Amino acid sequence: MVVGIMKIELHLHDNRSLKGKRKVVKSMVGKVKHRFNVAIAETGSNDKWQKIELGVSTVGNDRRHVDSSLTNVLSFIDSLYLAEIVDSKIEILNI
Repeated sequence: MVVGIMKIELHLHDNRSLKGKRKVVKSMVGKVKHRFNVAIAETGSNDKWQKIELGVSTVGNDRRHVDSSLTNVLSFIDSLYLAEIVDSKIEILNI
């Protein structure tokens, strides 16, 4: 079994409230869940209105497929142009 996890940090430039941030996060999470077979959730910076931290995970039997899936999710989030990606980390575990 191969488990892939990814942490994404994003920055919202034109946001002025937590309500605006929640709208962007809900949109991103919904679009990723609809398009990809991954688990995604906001994992940190819940009280900061210009910073988003997302966690994404997937499980498979092929390391290349898991890595490709997470890379495609990152590219998709970047293509949404809802927030700027500041940092991302991918870790793949063989269990």
